[in-house]
Amino acid sequence: MQADFTMRNTLERTMFTGTITPERLRKSVLSVPALARHADLSLNVSANQALVEHMRAGGVSTFLYGGNANFYNVGVGEYPAILDLLEALAGPDDWMIPSVGADFGKAMDQIDILKSRAFPTAMVLPLRFPATKAGAAKGLAKLAEHYGRKIIAYIKDEGFIAPEDAAALVKDGHVVAIKYAIVRDDPGQDAFLSKLVKLVDPALIVSGIGERPIIDHARHFGLCAFTSGSVCVAPRLSSLIREAIQAGKFAEAEALQAHFMPLEYLRDGHSPLRVLHEAIRLAGIAETGPMLPFLSNIEDPATLKQIASAAVGLRALNDKSAKLAAE
Repeated sequence: MQADFTMRNTLERTMFTGTITPERLRKSVLSVPALARHADLSLNVSANQALVEHMRAGGVSTFLYGGNANFYNVGVGEYPAILDLLEALAGPDDWMIPSVGADFGKAMDQIDILKSRAFPTAMVLPLRFPATKAGAAKGLAKLAEHYGRKIIAYIKDEGFIAPEDAAALVKDGHVVAIKYAIVRDDPGQDAFLSKLVKLVDPALIVSGIGERPIIDHARHFGLCAFTSGSVCVAPRLSSLIREAIQAGKFAEAEALQAHFMPLEYLRDGHSPLRVLHEAIRLAGIAETGPMLPFLSNIEDPATLKQIASAAVGLRALNDKSAKLAAE
């Protein structure tokens, strides 16, 4: 495996290693890619490179490896090789963000490895059990102190951390950004987020649930940055949504958003991680291979047919948009 990364030290100097600012958060959709593997579960360098290059061609320069990459099940022993891969995949000024955790002990061990690397931050995956709000706040602070750098906090449900504690972590210099991903039936009605944006600068809060809620998050709460998994399939269209939102062109953003809904509905119905993993492959972007246990690939033929239809259609729209822009 190590032979694949003989250029790591050179490539490491080309990726973004600077200060994280609100401008940097808004510069690109924060893509949340899958992580491609071979049949023996080893990292598939060429497939991961193909995926990154596809997104980069669509205007993406931020790559956050977390849930969709199944970092929840990544072992500490494999972690250095994954970091080598991310460094090798990075182009000039690409921002590569690895994740740590979700449990505290694993996160501390991974940060021990990260401390010698140039990544400017890491995202801490949220642990739902066993954890308490006060314990999560204390743990995030200790992780940041141990790292010696600010971290990205990931809020996925109301039971993880209180808004006041999240705000205190930002104020105390432990957290550089918050990935907010609590799912609501109506994203425009969210008491937790309403409180959070009163306590934390909205420019530091990233809408963390893809294309579906970002328009409401921008309109009602002032969020301008967002993460996406479906950006792996349609990077140009997702980037155009980002540009429209930041320009206040919400009707234009809504028209673009509609293209993502067939795939997003399937992700909601069958697992966001697992559907994206298959969608990337079925759209002809990269051979993603098997998922790292304890997750498994989707095998039902009818479901795969639906995913293929949505993914191929979305990619076709993306490629058409890119072609028109180039003419």
